Amino acid sequence: MTRIGVAGLRGIPGVMGGIEAHAEELYPRLKALRPDGDIAVAMRAPYVDRDAREWRGVSLLPLWAVRNKYLETIAHTLWAVAYLRFARRCSAVHLHAIGPGLAVPLARALGLRVLLTHHGRDYDRAKWSRPAKALLRFAEWVAVRHAHEVIVVSEDVTTALRRRFPGSAGRIHFVPNGASLTFARASRDPDPAVLAGLGLEPGGYVLGVGRLVPEKGFDDLIDAHRASGDGRKLVIAGRADHADAYAGRLLERAGPQVVFAGFQPHEALRSLYAGASLFVLPSHHEGLPIAALEALAMDTPTLLSDIAANREIGLPASHHFPVGSVDALAAKLRLPPETFAVDGAAVRERYDWDKIAAETAAIMDRLCGAAAR
Repeated sequence: MTRIGVAGLRGIPGVMGGIEAHAEELYPRLKALRPDGDIAVAMRAPYVDRDAREWRGVSLLPLWAVRNKYLETIAHTLWAVAYLRFARRCSAVHLHAIGPGLAVPLARALGLRVLLTHHGRDYDRAKWSRPAKALLRFAEWVAVRHAHEVIVVSEDVTTALRRRFPGSAGRIHFVPNGASLTFARASRDPDPAVLAGLGLEPGGYVLGVGRLVPEKGFDDLIDAHRASGDGRKLVIAGRADHADAYAGRLLERAGPQVVFAGFQPHEALRSLYAGASLFVLPSHHEGLPIAALEALAMDTPTLLSDIAANREIGLPASHHFPVGSVDALAAKLRLPPETFAVDGAAVRERYDWDKIAAETAAIMDRLCGAAAR
């Protein structure tokens, strides 16, 4: 690698979101593998420490960003691409998600080599209007057709993209998300202070983790938890990026049996996984869910909706329920937690971030080698 810029994410470290968790695990490892390379992450200033300039060998660039659900990502990505090219003198850029894929033509016009990581079909997210979904589909077409290399975190989506874009198939690579070693090597005993601060006891709650957005399906989980008669508390760790009606409706349902824990740092989240009797991810849409991989890496009994991205993890069918079915989820919640016991060691082996970083480094070597020629 030479000098690589990164754009399309809110920022690192400690910023909520799957892409952000992915970047936080990936780039320090890439820096360790290629110490002579320079990695600069363009971040959205409202989400990060604006004084931070370096973290674990990775350069941090807090840049101005508008706070708007529809304009924030693409406006910041376009600005970041120009900044990375002219202010940082980068020769290549790594873009994340299909929305930022709209910036691929600009990056190429500026002489940058482009790697795009496809984190999922964002146009399937319920939060987007019909015009926004159409734009995201177009962004995916632009990105896959014109990026020099494409990484996809889902095997199912990789196969579909190679079929849709046969001329680009040789440049489309499946490289999954990983299970963070923060969780994989951590103690399986929760910190009593973390649980006590939320009014929880070990084994006395069901846990969901994710942003408060419609595609995560937390409204289904709340309804199913109530319908099941489950005596355990339901804890949801996460928050919304932008105030909206859906997040407001969820938060209104907090009470003695439903605890919204907000965004939790890694160590506190480790304790929540460790103390949970069951982890549930009721998502209607995912790329490859890092929260589920984290729970599995902690050996937490796990129950997932049956969308393709969740099935791809490889759990038995008994660990899934039909997406959107409150009745089916309620029936699963009535079963003993040990019904959903998992083989955490197999997950830790399959979704090892060190291996994932090595695969990504090889793709970046090809990208940057071409840039140097």
